[in-house]
Amino acid sequence: MGNPLVINAAELLRRPGNERDIDLVVEPAEIDLDHPHVATDADVNIRLHLESLSDGIVVTGTVAVPWSGTCRRCLAQASGTTTAEVHELYQHTVTDPDAFELAGDQLDLRLMVRELLLLEVPDTPLCREDCAGLCPQCGADRNTVECGCGATVADPRWDALSALELDT
Repeated sequence: MGNPLVINAAELLRRPGNERDIDLVVEPAEIDLDHPHVATDADVNIRLHLESLSDGIVVTGTVAVPWSGTCRRCLAQASGTTTAEVHELYQHTVTDPDAFELAGDQLDLRLMVRELLLLEVPDTPLCREDCAGLCPQCGADRNTVECGCGATVADPRWDALSALELDT
């Protein structure tokens, strides 16, 4: 059996306005998604709507995958689901520089899904947007304890700028 993301689009291309919906769950290996924060057994959820045009196919919908990693501020485990919005164009003769090539009657969605997820999965995860991180002096997790170290210490390399007078 072939890859479920390689679609026979002959019927779809027969007449402009033809539509087809795709609802799939695939493994990252099926789209060559190799990302350190995506587990190899994660489910990639794909919900797409295909609509034919006179010169190609418009693909809209969403693709989503769960991720996990270490928070870049507090070093705690972080996880979530990345959902990417899809609005792409496939053309036989590529006239739009952002379009994907439609090879014959085969619509290969693998590259598009892979690219969208690679752009959306965080390379440097956060456990939450307001993560306070670790105290630079004592190393305490400022999300759970008040360390008492006081105000943040300024980097001494910037002291020369503090000496400048601002003319306003």
